Formats: sequence, structure tokens, C-alpha cells
Amino acid sequence: MVEYRYLGRSALKVSPITLGAMMFGEQTPDDVAFRIIDKAREQGINFIDTADVYNGGESERVVGRGIKADRDDWVVATKFVNFHKGGPNLGGYSRKWVYQTVENSLRNLGTDYIDILYLHKAVFDAPLEEPLRAIADLIKAGKLRYFGVSNFRGWRIAEVSHLADQLGIDRPVASQPLYNIVNRTAEAEQLPAAAAYGLGVVSYSPLARGVLTGKYNIGEAPAADTRAGRGDKRIHDVEFREESIAIAKQIAEHARAKGISPADFAMAWVLNNQLITSAIAGPRTEEQWNSYLGALDVKLDAEDEALINRLVSAGHPSTPGFTDPGHPVEGRVPVGAPVQGGLPFARS
Repeated sequence: MVEYRYLGRSALKVSPITLGAMMFGEQTPDDVAFRIIDKAREQGINFIDTADVYNGGESERVVGRGIKADRDDWVVATKFVNFHKGGPNLGGYSRKWVYQTVENSLRNLGTDYIDILYLHKAVFDAPLEEPLRAIADLIKAGKLRYFGVSNFRGWRIAEVSHLADQLGIDRPVASQPLYNIVNRTAEAEQLPAAAAYGLGVVSYSPLARGVLTGKYNIGEAPAADTRAGRGDKRIHDVEFREESIAIAKQIAEHARAKGISPADFAMAWVLNNQLITSAIAGPRTEEQWNSYLGALDVKLDAEDEALINRLVSAGHPSTPGFTDPGHPVEGRVPVGAPVQGGLPFARS
């Protein structure tokens, strides 16, 4: 039995595990994707997550075909902001792009409404008011139901909430941060900020893109059929670090001694945080999907929590000083240094 949870302060209920569709339309064959979607629905999963840039829009198209027969049973989330090839306005925060990307996603998904539209990441030099006004208008037009933010630091969660209040529109209902055992940085500001401003948290990469399954070894080339072995840029930028691999081995040993798979333990740890509403599980294969829901039956205890706290300090990544290059730290701009995109306050 799935215990549905309210998403933040909204009246929308979602499953504690979200089906992530990042692999659909490329790594996962369509027939496998459709079986995963059908199985997830039968298991009580009602939340599915994709994005306009996943596999050039193919992920959205596969999701649309997979949920078509039961569209209204699903809470469908997609994202925008990332730039597409072809021009300076095919991405970002402009009203022009918000309208265009929503129409593109509606067409890809084969639906007439999107449940949640996420701002996929911060645009440092663009004003937040413009996309919020456009999103509010699209909600009024019936094309969107809610909106959320992804990869927003705590102060931006506060800022977007305050702006929504000033504009007289509903606040975002969800925040989507990276969060797992070997990267706990979201605990410092993102999770408490979301709780304070009434956003549910739908975290991603609970297994650190597979590192926390314990399948990688330090000093050994990753297997060709793994994400690291395929040369996936994001895992090599973010999760594939010696410190994380070493920690994953210790966790795997601890989990197996308790009769729990490492993957179930890692997912259960994320869900053992009361500030998390749902965690995104993004399978490539049907076997991977079959392994995820076991985490809902795992109950962690004080010993488990203490182990993780010894291995990775609260609010920190496994590697001291690590910062995700896809979401750089903004707080130091030396005098005279070139500024990427302009200062965040330059146009306020």
C-alpha cells in the first residue's frame, strides 16, 4: 500500500516515490518504458517526472504515450529553462519562452494540461518576476495546475515565494534538489527553506546515479553497461568520486548485514527525512524499477542514522569542498574578473 502525501501546502497528493523518465526516449526502449509506466501505476505510483531537454523532447513524448490511457490518474511534472539550439530566446526566463516551452511540452506529452512546471535551474542575471507572471497566466488559462523550482538555493526559494506573494499568485508547491547519502548539501538551506515556505520536496538522485548500489570499485574501470561506463557527463561531474565510492562500499556492507539491499537502504535513508515528500527513481531497465519499491518497507533506526552521520557530515558532500559544476557557488566575484552572465542583482 502506498501512503500518499500532500505536496507542500497544496491539496495535491503524491506517492513517496516518483517515476523519473530521464532515461526514456534514449537509453530505455519504448516498450520497456511503457511496461515500467504501467507497472508503476498498478503499484500505486501516481507521480512522473520528465523535462523538455531530456533526450531532445523524446522523454516527454514517451511519457505522453505511456500515460495516455490514464492521463488523469497521473501527476505529470516537466521542466524548462535550459537553452536549446537555435537562438538566444530558446531557453531562459522570458515570457516568450515560457509560453513556447509550455506549448512544446503539451504537444510532446499529448495532453492539454501540465500538473507541475519546474524552473529547472536558476538564471543568475534574469529577473524572476517575468516567468512567474507568465506561469500565473498559464495557470489561469488552464494549461498548468502548479509550478515548482529545481536546484534553487535556499535564498532563491524564499525570494520566489515572496515574489509570488507580492504578485498575488500562489507560491510554488515543490522544490527539487539533489539529495542523497553522499551529497547532503540540501540539508543546509534548501530543505529547511522549502519547509518554511510551504514547498514539498521532490528530491532527485537518491542512489547517486547508481554509486550507492555499491557496484563501482576504486581503481577499476566501470562496467560498460553502467552509467559511468557509458561516459555519462553528469555522473562524472557530480557523483563518480573516490570518496563516494568508498562510502558506498561501507553502506553496502552494513545494509547487507541487515538483510537490506544497498539500493533500498539508500532510498529509505532519503525517505526517512520528514522534510522529503517524494524521491525520484529514474530507471533505465525494468529490473531497476522492480528494485526501487522495496525501500518503502525498510525502516531505518538510530544505528543506521548514526552510521551515515559518521560517514558524511550533515549538510555536506562526501568530498570536502565539492561543488556541483552545474550549479556553481555565486558568492565571490573578484574585482575586475569577468562575470558569467552578469551579477544576479544587475537588473533588479
